[in-house]
Amino acid sequence: STDGGRNLSLDSIPMGLPMSDPSAWATAMNNLGMAPMGMTGQPLLPDFDPALGMMTGIPPINPMMPGLGIVPPPIPPDMPAVKEIIHCKSCTLFPPNPHLPPPATRERPPGCKTVFVGGLPENATEQIIMEVFEQCGEVIAIRKSKKNFCHIRFAEEFMVDKALYLSGYRIRLGSSTDKKDTGRLHVDFAQARDDLYEWECKQRMLAREERHRRRLAEERFRPASPPPVVHYSDHECSVVAEKLKDDTKFSEAIQTLLTWIERGEVNRRTANNFYSMIQSANSHIRRLVNEKAAHEKEMEEAKEKFKLALSGILVQFEQIVAVYHSASKQKAWDHFTKAQRKNISVWCKQAEEIRNIHNDELMGIRREEEMEMSDEEIADPSEMKETEESALVSQVEALKEENDSLRWQLDAYRNEVELLKQEQGKASRDEDTTKEQQMKLLQQALQGMQKHLLKVQEEYKKREAELEKVKEDKLKIETLLENLKEQESSMSRVCACSQEKECPVEKTLSNSPVKSEREVLLVGIISTFLHVHPFGASIEYICSYLQRLDSKICTAEVEVLMTRLQNTFRQELSGVGASLEKRWKFCGFDGLKMT
Repeated sequence: STDGGRNLSLDSIPMGLPMSDPSAWATAMNNLGMAPMGMTGQPLLPDFDPALGMMTGIPPINPMMPGLGIVPPPIPPDMPAVKEIIHCKSCTLFPPNPHLPPPATRERPPGCKTVFVGGLPENATEQIIMEVFEQCGEVIAIRKSKKNFCHIRFAEEFMVDKALYLSGYRIRLGSSTDKKDTGRLHVDFAQARDDLYEWECKQRMLAREERHRRRLAEERFRPASPPPVVHYSDHECSVVAEKLKDDTKFSEAIQTLLTWIERGEVNRRTANNFYSMIQSANSHIRRLVNEKAAHEKEMEEAKEKFKLALSGILVQFEQIVAVYHSASKQKAWDHFTKAQRKNISVWCKQAEEIRNIHNDELMGIRREEEMEMSDEEIADPSEMKETEESALVSQVEALKEENDSLRWQLDAYRNEVELLKQEQGKASRDEDTTKEQQMKLLQQALQGMQKHLLKVQEEYKKREAELEKVKEDKLKIETLLENLKEQESSMSRVCACSQEKECPVEKTLSNSPVKSEREVLLVGIISTFLHVHPFGASIEYICSYLQRLDSKICTAEVEVLMTRLQNTFRQELSGVGASLEKRWKFCGFDGLKMT
């Protein structure tokens, strides 16, 4: 149950009016009694009068009425839709209070075309109900009860949204004020079996259309079936025999030959033809073997190139690892920083891992070659029996020499593997020792960090205490400034009232170190500034702060004023040598005790 005006517009079906002709669109909206607007909410006719609707008997319809499917201009969400009085022939409908909440509705049933109408006047007839609700659309049936309510079934679903717009209206029959002739309409969704049945039928029809669409899409993307094999005939046999001799058309022809033999086309009359085709198919075996040998030769050449390239890469890896090891020695290692040492050790580990991986790959290739050579040695005796004795002797000698060379290569490879294993064992031991050293260094660094944190916390507490003292001193200076201002005002009053003294105020002030009100203000501001800086500040720093307040202040004037007030400001030297600096400090509290 949501608000009627806003939710129902979501379920409405848009009206398909063509926008290619703006005049037709404006005429259609004029007939509905609405201001002609484009799809973006812009008015098509700026001088339109909604009271000039062409449909007699129907008042102007609000653009916010659900179900019209026309996009209204943007309305703020908090602003309620304005409903107007609706005049019919036999009755009048008065809108509800716009400040009241919208009437509650139940959840909309699927495919709802029937509404429940309650709060009807006792004297209301079906003709009056038809007269009110036929403005919302075509009414199929009205079922009226004796207890002031009825059910109305419309032709389309969007008409239900228009009927819900009338919920909350007060109805009055004619001009009578009798209770039997008045009532408050309550319109809500109603659940009807006919609506549900029609909705289910529509859903089934949509599902059938979707299945049909999917089937068409699957058939469109399904691969085409192979072309049918022609039936056997003497002419087709000669064509296939010619294709069998051609290398490019051999695969197509051999498939046709296989299909004919499986169909049972071979008989006494066609046996010779089939034998000749099988013979020509057999002649392709030599071609295929030669192609395979060529591909194997290409593969061996590629393997050899890969092996040479891999061996060259391994040599470069060995050189890089040697550079890392030489850099890790004591002579060069001490000159690197900790970060540089860490990077060098990480790089060395990565290079060794990559080198070991490539070395294993190269050893695997060599093992495969050794296995292939041993297979050739096993296959050689069967071939030697078929050749002549002289050729056999020479082949045996050549094989012995190859076998000896291979054994020497195997021994060399085994030695290399043992050396690599020993180097890896040493490297792992070195890694363990370096890890222990790194752990100790990390523990020491953590302890140092903890001590540093404790020191920082202590300094932080001290600074907080200093800040509190500075705040207290600042408050004291502010009170002093206020007292000074009060004294100055009292002095000015006394000087104005005393007529016996002929000397002006400036002469009395000339006896004191502070000669004018401007200097008094400067003293107060400088005191406040130096009180915030307990360690003092240079004259340039003080003047830069004062020049923000008044750009006419010069450094010499400030320095002369501070030197006059020796009990309030004190100059100290800080630093050593080239960093020697003069700093002014506030000493007003000590000076107050002395004076």
